[in-house]
Amino acid sequence: MGEVAYRGCKIPENLYYDIENQVWYRLEPDGTVVVGATDIGQTRAGRMVNVRIKPPGKHVPKGKPIASLESGKWTGPVPAVIEGEVVERNEELFDTPDLINDDPYGRGWIARIKPTNLERDLKDLTTGAEAVQKMKEYIEREGVECGT
Repeated sequence: MGEVAYRGCKIPENLYYDIENQVWYRLEPDGTVVVGATDIGQTRAGRMVNVRIKPPGKHVPKGKPIASLESGKWTGPVPAVIEGEVVERNEELFDTPDLINDDPYGRGWIARIKPTNLERDLKDLTTGAEAVQKMKEYIEREGVECGT
């Protein structure tokens, strides 16, 4: 599983994506799921200036925000497609919110959750070749150019 780049936007094939909201989910060996914003999402939003993330121990119902992000030109939620309890949040983002811009799939991760019903919720996400194709379509439709 590699990473595809399209119009400068990085699309790792091993992640699960909420295409419309440009949120990624990574399944961890311990059964938790890490959540972050995609390269496309951070590009469209611009430099992050503020991040609010639900605290550990907080249950986030499906469809409700795990976090909210704010850039100079945009504020919006990071909705939970995978329902669960926040077990960890990226405290580094409170001081350096633009890690989301600089390393969206690495140090810019947002939260780690313990899923309530992973099997059910994964059905609402796309991964692999299908995700890459849908991401390309999204990039075309929205006219996104990353890394410029």
